[in-house]
Amino acid sequence: MLVNRKLILAHFWLAFAAFGVALVLGAWQMFIRSPLHNWLTDPEWYYRSLTAHGTIMGYVFPTLVAMGFGYAISESALEQPLIGVRWAWSGWWLIVIGAVMAMIPVALGHASVLYTFYPPLIGNPFYYIGVVLVVVGSWIWVALMSINLRAWKQLHPDAPVPFAMFANVAGSYLWAWTAVGAALELLFQIIPVAVGLKTTIDAGLARVYFSWTLHAIVYFWLIPSYIAYYAIVPRAIGGRLYSDTMGRLAFILFLVVAMPIGIHHTFADPQVGAGFKFIHSAFTALVAVPTLLTILTICASVEIAGRLRGGRGLFGWIKALPWDNPIMLAVAFSFILLGFGGAGGLINMTYQLDASVHNTQWITGHFHLIFGGAIVIMYFAIAYDLWPHLTGRALPDLRLMRIQLWLWFIGMLVATFPWHWVGILGMPRRMAYYDFTNPALAPQAIPVILSVIGALILLASGILFLFILARAQVQPATEAGLYRFSEAVHPPVAVPAALNSYGIWVALMIGLTLTNYGYPIAALLARHDTSVPAVYVGAQ
Repeated sequence: MLVNRKLILAHFWLAFAAFGVALVLGAWQMFIRSPLHNWLTDPEWYYRSLTAHGTIMGYVFPTLVAMGFGYAISESALEQPLIGVRWAWSGWWLIVIGAVMAMIPVALGHASVLYTFYPPLIGNPFYYIGVVLVVVGSWIWVALMSINLRAWKQLHPDAPVPFAMFANVAGSYLWAWTAVGAALELLFQIIPVAVGLKTTIDAGLARVYFSWTLHAIVYFWLIPSYIAYYAIVPRAIGGRLYSDTMGRLAFILFLVVAMPIGIHHTFADPQVGAGFKFIHSAFTALVAVPTLLTILTICASVEIAGRLRGGRGLFGWIKALPWDNPIMLAVAFSFILLGFGGAGGLINMTYQLDASVHNTQWITGHFHLIFGGAIVIMYFAIAYDLWPHLTGRALPDLRLMRIQLWLWFIGMLVATFPWHWVGILGMPRRMAYYDFTNPALAPQAIPVILSVIGALILLASGILFLFILARAQVQPATEAGLYRFSEAVHPPVAVPAALNSYGIWVALMIGLTLTNYGYPIAALLARHDTSVPAVYVGAQ
């Protein structure tokens, strides 16, 4: 039951339109830094593009997907119309206004500070205020998810919360809390300097605040994809979810262990002591647990589908799977990319190994494999699965959808594997140009060109994706039926309170965050000799 289809479609279309712009910028960046192009006469153009690309991909695109998918989950899983539709539209408009407000100074060259802000670099205040509006708009969604779940629980006091909604609300709580770090940095560190109230900034403290957000935001990006693994994939391929309980545990663990880990991004920074760096490194290792639970559960769910389709023997079920189904293809590609990206993450979380790849193109390859690869390909799957229910029109050409997914998978491998290689060789990231006539860099020219080819394949895949969705809008009307999620092999009749609510887990999330960040932040706040002059960047 999707009553507010226009609201959900508005979120998805805005998300994918922004994604298209960011994809073009990303491909351009890779081309102009390669041996195929002469150096830019003004490298500031590169940093404008990089800031826009990162801001859209980091804040706007995944937030809108999570919100649109969240509203669809709320109405379908709870089987009740969304409460607070006007507020939901207000959140959407805040994101529109915030995104435009942020992008204008970026386009004009007044805020080339990248999406990580990079203090003591300071851009135009409207860029930061725009980002804040995007976050505020998303917090409206967080509140509405909680309100709608509460209303459902009042009508069903003893019933298990539908799995998709349980995971959706867990993701919203994670986002609400992880965004606090960046909000503290913006409101108390950066914006006062940007508007002229101060001329100095504690760059170390600002980076610690941002690390509060910097890694947990990845799990916010992941949550819609993980929901799709559990709630869409088994149903779409004709199977059942292996375990409702293991799925709930996975999302609970994301709440608990995804937050207190961000300081591993500051291994090379002096403002945090080695003890807290070690603690965050250890907690980062724990994040592998919900992912391993997910891999086990979804592989078992896929095996069930294969055996229901007649698969026999140890591996016969794999051949029996519906490989012509785009959802099956997407989850297979996503798991492969997640495996490669996760392996790289083990390197990054290890203090000694991170030192060899820190701030190199290895890091770029790693997070593009995770976000651009494992996550975004499941965003495609979510759109393909939802579109007939949102538009009342079928997606007729499965062949085009399969081609699009294959192009994205191949393009991501071709783009990111050379990045990992040149990163090992020491190539720094976020550089506007490289001198490939230098004998030390000359051997890296071919891998860089391969990455450009990968970027062009990704661009072709993104354009094809948008074409498929737009083409569906003009197909003959069809009745898609009710939108349903996967059923478990053993549907829960009763669920323990700890697996049906969030109180203890949100308390642990907050407590561990304050424990792992409290002392480093307090120690920096107590010092008065750590601020440095602000550096105002861009054409100001």
